[in-house]
Order: sequence, then structure tokens, then C-alpha cells
Amino acid sequence: MLKGIPEILSPALLKALCEMGHSDRLVIADGNFPAESVGKDAIVVRMDGHGVPEVLAGILEVFPLDGYVEKPVTLMEKVEGDKAENLKWNEFEKIIKKYDARGKDAIGFAERFRFYEEAGKAYLIIATSEQSLYANIMLQKGIVTIT
Repeated sequence: MLKGIPEILSPALLKALCEMGHSDRLVIADGNFPAESVGKDAIVVRMDGHGVPEVLAGILEVFPLDGYVEKPVTLMEKVEGDKAENLKWNEFEKIIKKYDARGKDAIGFAERFRFYEEAGKAYLIIATSEQSLYANIMLQKGIVTIT
């Protein structure tokens, strides 16, 4: 066992996070996201039984967001006319603000199919059981600095 590692982070997930370098991206996907087909060139880690917010919070405890880009966090835009409600975006903002001083300003949006395209270039996709729609989030890894 290790100290200081969030319990939600499995050994397989920690290994993949450690392998990632600066500017590599990961996607934390909701239950409707086509993780296996979009992630055919990525590492796909299943986290069934967990939601995106709890996975996001655990990851951001150990994962630096890229400070060299304006928007290291990307959310999938809602399709025009979609009546989806109860989106997790406000919850994501609160979590990001806790771990990155830019808070909401670190978040950008991508149209649905552009999000899929960019997710196809991700190093890692985490497939959750999240039932909320548009709860997909992409993070771009930054650097760890020693002060």
C-alpha cells in the first residue's frame, strides 16, 4: 500500500498516469462514450461503478494541468437543441478550481464530433459508469515542478 494516493486510483490507472508526458491527454468518459472504439489507439481503463466527478477529483490530486496552454481542460459541447439537463459542468468547475488557480478559465469546449476526434488522439481513456449526459472531460497534462 502507498500513502497519499487517492483510493479511487487503481494500480493500472496510476501506471498509465505515470507514463504520460507533458501535453499528453486523457479523457474521463461517461457511460455513453464509445471508449473502446474512440480509444482503439489509447490505453482504456475501466472504472465501472464510479462517476466522472469522483474520478476527476482523484486524478487532479496527482495530475498537473498544462500551464502552457490556455484551456488544458475540454468539455463536450451540448448538441444544439438537446434538452439534456443536470449537466456536471458546475461540479467539474469546482473540482478544477480546487486544483488549478485558473479555475473556470482553464475550461474550453469542443463540438461533439471534434471532441471525439481529439479524444481519438488521447493517450488514456477512462471509461466510467457516469449516467449524466455530456459528462466527458479531456485533460492535458502539464509538468511537475520542484520548488
